[in-house]
Amino acid sequence: MVKTLIVVDDIHTTFENDIKAIAFANYLQDYPKRDEPKTRVINLCESSRYLSQGYYCSLLAEARGHDVLPSVKTLNSLRESTQILASKKYLDKALFGETTDLSTLICFGRVQDDRLQKLAAMVYQEYPAPFLRVNVKQGSEKLTLVIEMLNFSALNAAEQDFFNQVVNELANTAWKKRQGTKKMRWDVAMLVNPSEPSAPSNKGALSRFVKAGEKLGIAVHMVEASAGVNLAHFDGLFIRETTGIDHHTYRLAQHAEKLGLVVIDDPTSILRCCNKVFLHDAFNYQKVPSLKTLILADQNPETLAMIEQTFGYPLVLKMPEGSFSKGVFKVKSREELEATLSQLFAESALVLAQEFMFTEYDWRIGVINGRALYACRYYMARNHWQIYNHKSKRNFSGAFDSLPTFEVPKAVLSSALKAAAVIGDGFYGIDIKEVDGKALVLEVNDNPSIDFGVEDKYLGEELYMQIMSEFLRRLESRGK
Repeated sequence: MVKTLIVVDDIHTTFENDIKAIAFANYLQDYPKRDEPKTRVINLCESSRYLSQGYYCSLLAEARGHDVLPSVKTLNSLRESTQILASKKYLDKALFGETTDLSTLICFGRVQDDRLQKLAAMVYQEYPAPFLRVNVKQGSEKLTLVIEMLNFSALNAAEQDFFNQVVNELANTAWKKRQGTKKMRWDVAMLVNPSEPSAPSNKGALSRFVKAGEKLGIAVHMVEASAGVNLAHFDGLFIRETTGIDHHTYRLAQHAEKLGLVVIDDPTSILRCCNKVFLHDAFNYQKVPSLKTLILADQNPETLAMIEQTFGYPLVLKMPEGSFSKGVFKVKSREELEATLSQLFAESALVLAQEFMFTEYDWRIGVINGRALYACRYYMARNHWQIYNHKSKRNFSGAFDSLPTFEVPKAVLSSALKAAAVIGDGFYGIDIKEVDGKALVLEVNDNPSIDFGVEDKYLGEELYMQIMSEFLRRLESRGK
């Protein structure tokens, strides 16, 4: 036999059958009782505030071994309205193309409109609560759901009748538990952008980060900036979207750091890595071996002459910010030099000029917390001078080798670790050209590519375990 208790702020309504409504004060004082049957609690107390009666009701119920809806975790997630993206497969096709927002009340996963039942079941699975208000806005590809937890007093008469009907049926049925969930100690938000054409990680890699986290007691949640991210619900932030300074990735990293989360990429690393002016100035100051580079502030005749005298042709011009070889141009003549500088100075106050050095491949050394983790050789794209050819869809990138770090030339590893130390103790990918036994650093990437079948070719699943283990180490050091 299972006893169901409905706990309210004050006794203001009655329920049929064997369901007993009690005030929170009674639940606080009179329970648990000796030899009582298995008890489950429906918490209808006001719960919008932290440390409210509703919060303590769920907290005490969990402490007393009572099954309770909503749980403290659900309360924390829904204290403010939550916005998520959902696939259109959850919406009945009869509702496709509605010009106005759809709104529905969900009572224990049930709705009055059968066309919204699949959507209601999905929402309830994620946020099990007695009743939720869900507003649905249709996009071209996905649904935007705004989910709000309500108080019983906010329901109108018809909605209260529907709730009474559902709760009476629920009293005589078993509560379904979420299947296949393992209690995790930590929650990490992994920021992704499925529409990004050159994302740092493909789907295979993202799923392996999630699995590696599970093995370490870390629940990794894939989140999108476009859907809104409440970082206060997480212990860490792992950015797997191309970063930029004037970009939401940097703003989210800053916010996460202020909240005390473990952050990779941290905002300082983003700031330093995303700007090549900082990198090359720091490389010179810290004596990190790198390609000959000049920082340009104008294109007057004296400057053009100095560039030609220093580098000759061809030479390379770079925007201070850019990733995946974007914003990088090879110029072969004074005419091209002037035209390209005019184009770049229209966007940036500073431009970098760099010696051109062709090699068959560039090294990429992955470093985390000052330790070399993996190594790749990226070969130049076919008939191109870079590893990425953004003008070619067929031959966008070249071939690659993935190999153990102990097979990497000592000079390459030394330069990589020295360059990483200039930035910090985060997770970096250091690009290096090896010429005549010298290892010259090109740049440091703050969110290096980790693609399934590429960077993990040698280490396999261990690569993801090592990265998530660093998250675990930092989480444990920080404390809960």
